[in-house]
Amino acid sequence: MDKYKGFTLVELMVSITILAILTAIVVPNFNEFVIKVRVDNEISQLHRLLLTARNSAINANQAVTLCPLDTNSSCSTDWQNEIVVFIDINDDNKFSAESGEVFIRTKPSINITDKLQYGLTRKRIKFSPTGRTTGWGSNGTLKYCPHDFDNLSRAIVIATSGRFYPSTDIDHDGKDEKRNGSEIVCR
Repeated sequence: MDKYKGFTLVELMVSITILAILTAIVVPNFNEFVIKVRVDNEISQLHRLLLTARNSAINANQAVTLCPLDTNSSCSTDWQNEIVVFIDINDDNKFSAESGEVFIRTKPSINITDKLQYGLTRKRIKFSPTGRTTGWGSNGTLKYCPHDFDNLSRAIVIATSGRFYPSTDIDHDGKDEKRNGSEIVCR
C-alpha cells in the first residue's frame, strides 16, 4: 500500500496543457456570447420603449415623442445617450414639465463604446394618437452596433404605420438583415 498520494509532474503538466487549450477555445467564444447578449438586451429594451411610446399615444389620445435629450432637455441626435418618452404638448422637441408635458419612461445610455443610430440627423420618433409615426422621415431604422463586433449588429425598422420590426438573420450567414435583405451597417 502506497502512503503518498498526489500528482506526478507529468500528470500536472498534462492537466495544465488541457486547461490552456480549453481556455484558448472558450474565451473568444464567451466574449462574443456576452456581446451578443448585450446587443439582444438593448434591442429588447428599445422594442419595449417603442411599444410604450406607441401605446401611450393611442391611450392618451395625444402625440408622444421618443428621443435622446441633451443637457437643455431638447431632443438631440445622440441616440447612444439616455432615451426618454414624453408627451410633447407644444411640439417643440423639448421636454418641459412647466408646460404640462408628461414624462412617461426612460431607457439608460448604451455601452459607451457601442453605437446606436437613427439616421444621421434624426432627433426623434413621434407617434400620433392613431399610433402612426408622424413628421418628415417618420419611418427609419434604429441600428445598434457593438464596438469591434459589426457582425453582431442588430436593428429595429420603424414603419410609418407605427409598427416596428426587429432585424433577423434572414440568410443564415450569422449577420442580421432588415426585412429587405440588407445587412445592418453603422457609420
